[in-house]
Amino acid sequence: MNFIRKYIFKFDLDPSVAEYLSIFINILFIAIICIVANFITKKVVIRIITHIVTNNKVQWDDMLLERKVFHELSQIVPAIIIFYFSSNFPSYQHLIQKSAIAYLIIVGLWVLNSLLNAINDIYQTHEISKVKPIKGYIQVSKIIVIVVGIIIVIANLIGESPFVLLSGIGALSAVFLLVFKDTLLGLVAGIQLTAHNMVRVGDWIEMPKYGADGNIIEISLNTVKIQNFDNTITTFPTYALISDSFKNWTAMQASGGRRIKRALLIDTNRISICTEEMIDRYKTIHYLSDYIINREREITEFNSLNELNRSNPVNGKSLTNIGVFRAYISNYLKNHPGINQEMSLMVRPLAPTENGLPLEIYAFTNDVRWAVYEAIQAEIFDHLFAVVKEFDLRLFQNPSGHDFKAVVDLSKRKVLIEEIDQ
Repeated sequence: MNFIRKYIFKFDLDPSVAEYLSIFINILFIAIICIVANFITKKVVIRIITHIVTNNKVQWDDMLLERKVFHELSQIVPAIIIFYFSSNFPSYQHLIQKSAIAYLIIVGLWVLNSLLNAINDIYQTHEISKVKPIKGYIQVSKIIVIVVGIIIVIANLIGESPFVLLSGIGALSAVFLLVFKDTLLGLVAGIQLTAHNMVRVGDWIEMPKYGADGNIIEISLNTVKIQNFDNTITTFPTYALISDSFKNWTAMQASGGRRIKRALLIDTNRISICTEEMIDRYKTIHYLSDYIINREREITEFNSLNELNRSNPVNGKSLTNIGVFRAYISNYLKNHPGINQEMSLMVRPLAPTENGLPLEIYAFTNDVRWAVYEAIQAEIFDHLFAVVKEFDLRLFQNPSGHDFKAVVDLSKRKVLIEEIDQ
């Protein structure tokens, strides 16, 4: 500054003009140094770092490069130069130094923000990230860093200790609790979800309250994102996974079997004891021949042992068409290639209702893929709907327009026959 001032005064300029001109030239000189230093840093140093990072076998430094940690770090060079040359302006030195320090702190916040993002990216490259995501913790760390950084910047500008500001913030804790309520609840929920391994990214969950039925694609501090099977995205608060009920289908997918639990409604008016003709017909069914032979032997032995009068079919044991149909379904499922034979399998009658007798099929497919599961289930029930009449049974169904038309036609036919007879 003194060198420039002495040089300008050689031209016999007005002292005030010479002073302002020397200040302007000094500022211009410092600006040029900053621009050159920034150019060298970004065009030379950053390129060298980029070359080193992209040509080594380490993967984590690529994340630092993608998140522009080194680019953000290069922003501190002009601030350091300005801070160093602040002594050239004694009247404004204190203000310039404070401004430079504030700028350095802000740049440091940006660097830390990028670094935390890079840490999350690096962590997500490991399998454990699906079990224990840390995005919520990263977001909490960002909030803490930003709050602390702002306090330090303000303390630096007003010339007070940061601890003085922190003591004043304690009085505003109630306000902060209200403002950051969802964030705090999300943080607690994230800790519980991780500690108890309740859900992870990629899990298929169902949450009817929020219309969510699909795979988790993101668990953050405040929200959980679900990609539903119709490709829509459902978002709800993270703490809802703790406060509300949800169904996690992941265990089903890992088990290798998906449950079929559906009932056929049998018209109770068609349930009857089997006649000899019916038994002979059922014996020709592949899945029933051995069952009926063994069952007939057991019934004969029981009735003979108890000396029961079989002239009335009510006495003793006997085969029923619903029992035979139930045995057929059970044997059919045991021989079906799409049913998992290592899991529960049963065919059971439920309590009768006004819609008939529910005959429930409870089994598991050996393929958990949705389309395959639906195809196996459809194949089973298509077959059972088609063969139920072979067992002298009928499925219950509320009367339709066709049924009423048949009744009307029958009534007309009867009236016509009576008229002809007359």
